[in-house]
Amino acid sequence: MPARSWLAELRSRFGAGGARADGLGILAFEAAATMSRLVSLHRTLSDVEFRRLRADVLRAEGVARLTSPDQSFLLRLACCELVADLDRAAATVARLAARCRSCAEAPLLRDFDRLYAEAKRGRLAQLDVAVGFSRGAGKRLRKMERHVAAAARLYEEMDALRELEASERRMENWKQHSGPIIPSQAAPGKKPAAEPGEKLMHELRAQRHKVRRLMEGSLWSVDAGRAAKLMAKSVLAVLARISIAFGPFVPGLPSLTVGRAPGHSSGPLHRSAMPGAALRHSVPIFGQKDAALSVLESTKPLASTIGGSGMELRYANLILSVKTLLAALRPPAADGEEVQEGMMDLSARDGLYKMLPVSIREAVNAKLRESWRGQAVDEEAAKASRGEAEVVLRWLGPMAHDTVRWSDERSMERGQRFSMQPRALMVQTLHFADRKKADAAIVDVLVCLSCVCWYDDERRRLESVDWDDE
Repeated sequence: MPARSWLAELRSRFGAGGARADGLGILAFEAAATMSRLVSLHRTLSDVEFRRLRADVLRAEGVARLTSPDQSFLLRLACCELVADLDRAAATVARLAARCRSCAEAPLLRDFDRLYAEAKRGRLAQLDVAVGFSRGAGKRLRKMERHVAAAARLYEEMDALRELEASERRMENWKQHSGPIIPSQAAPGKKPAAEPGEKLMHELRAQRHKVRRLMEGSLWSVDAGRAAKLMAKSVLAVLARISIAFGPFVPGLPSLTVGRAPGHSSGPLHRSAMPGAALRHSVPIFGQKDAALSVLESTKPLASTIGGSGMELRYANLILSVKTLLAALRPPAADGEEVQEGMMDLSARDGLYKMLPVSIREAVNAKLRESWRGQAVDEEAAKASRGEAEVVLRWLGPMAHDTVRWSDERSMERGQRFSMQPRALMVQTLHFADRKKADAAIVDVLVCLSCVCWYDDERRRLESVDWDDE
């Protein structure tokens, strides 16, 4: 059952049952998902991850070829996505605070959406003095980790309870249509075996008890005001870390006094003291207008990009299929090397051909006619074509993998809903990749793959003829 429909079912069945009157109840899962996002953002902005972003991710060959070699532009895109993620977390906190009666007396929560907008416009340092979000950031992080883990366990056990209750309903329906069940006779001296219905009822009672116990020890029963305050301070702490990490490269971020920055398990980030740290071609990410809107506009891909056409996942799956099919075709055996049979069949090739967008299919056919008209494909040509395809796939493949990973990490599947690991960023995927450049690279790889396939087909045909002659 999809996550949303199951949560709707839980809301109708449990409501706030098992929770205190001021507890979160069914909203615990939304709060836990937001906490997991905040923990993930904390980890993505750690010293180690930020160094990896600058040294490896943004300098990857595929990103430079298809998106941009301009590091300041790429850093701005990464910063925009992180702030957009943080905006969504802040919106959840504001909604939760608005539903909490006790929050009306807390200045931080009374009008959190306005405070958050002011923090982004430059009042971050003043808010730190007022609410002290930079103090105890590590402790809040660990507390959110525990809350997320407990909510994930509760989610899992509620799902198990739902399955048991479905089994109970099926058994009741079966009893109604099949008549009374005659109990089996136990052998003399032996204890009668438990009936299936009794075993199921025992499991149901035990599972309901487990769920109630987990409700009492999780966000389900935590005061809504306490949870909202915990997340509100964490939102501001993450904003501070974004400002400190990206401040030297993205002008316009709110400033926070050095030394008052939120701590982190990997050590605090510090602003660069170099006067030229703000790279050229960068523009302010925040202005006096609505900051959230400007960030979302900044992460919107152009129509000329793969993401602008909504084709990034299709392109990623196409590239990964090409990589798989090329690996399935064995390279020509070297002298003295044992020949091994290839594993790719014709249906796999047909499936790949059907995946091709019309523009790529036409370009491949045209280039094949131009490149191989009247020419035989020998072993040397096949080797050269394989080498050319592998060179391109070495930088194109990682972008495809990251695109699939990015999509999976932002799905609402249970495995990702409460994930707290650092996530892939849109800038390292095919989202912002220039579509014409990507099309040209994919066409080259497909032409090379066709050459390898032709040679493999001819080799198989000759081997079949030799076998028939024998």
